[in-house]
Amino acid sequence: MKPATGIGIAVAVVGILLAAMMEGTSPAAFIDIPAIIIIVAGTGGATMASVGMDNMKRIPSLYKMVLNAPPPDVAGRVQLLVSLAEQARREGLLALDQRVSEVDDEFTRKGLQLVVDGIDPDLVRAVLEAEIDGMTARHHMGATVFEKAGGFAPTMGIIGTVMGLIHVLQNLAAPSTLGPAISSAFIATLFGVGSANVIYLPIGNRLKALSASEVELRTLTLDGILAVQAGDNPRVVAEKLNSYIAPSERLGADGEGAAAAAQGASAEAA
Repeated sequence: MKPATGIGIAVAVVGILLAAMMEGTSPAAFIDIPAIIIIVAGTGGATMASVGMDNMKRIPSLYKMVLNAPPPDVAGRVQLLVSLAEQARREGLLALDQRVSEVDDEFTRKGLQLVVDGIDPDLVRAVLEAEIDGMTARHHMGATVFEKAGGFAPTMGIIGTVMGLIHVLQNLAAPSTLGPAISSAFIATLFGVGSANVIYLPIGNRLKALSASEVELRTLTLDGILAVQAGDNPRVVAEKLNSYIAPSERLGADGEGAAAAAQGASAEAA
């Protein structure tokens, strides 16, 4: 589900605010500009010092990726590779040259082009594995940005609380101001811990999960391309690649999905 991350964050925030309101706390009590500045500026600065400016510039695109990432079409990729294996066995590998430009995925297109060009299978594997390793490294750095922020935010919250308590101790002569001042001091810790566990760490974990899914899809594609190059029987290719996907979504030897076949059989029985 594409908006699952956004929905999850929204549920967590609403749940926290609802619990506070049920205990009689007004949401307006959480609005503390100095605390927000400490958390946002402190966390942002410490994270920038850790990962560099270039990685910080990627944050908007990473947010967009997490909140709107389409699910990988693993079954569709298997179906494509099986059809390529069928065509290669009928017409030869050179016949796939016409299909290369029709493939949307850049990784698959590169692998097919190497096969059509007659590159040695070991070299094809090496090139595509290097692509996977490079992608994994980039994805790891993207997740690291949010992991670092998730580590710094609670500490910045504690710093904000200590600063607030210092202000409280400087005004002990005015007992009437102690309650609001202490409450304001602890808001920084709330924001720091809350932002880390509701926003930064969940997004970092989501980026890791998306990366793992993409690595699995590319590994499947690599195995399929090498099978096509080796001239494997399409049935063998389908069985080999089906191990990557759930049984209910697996393709038969003819390239049709198991779920669709089962649905057709039920309709015929009716």
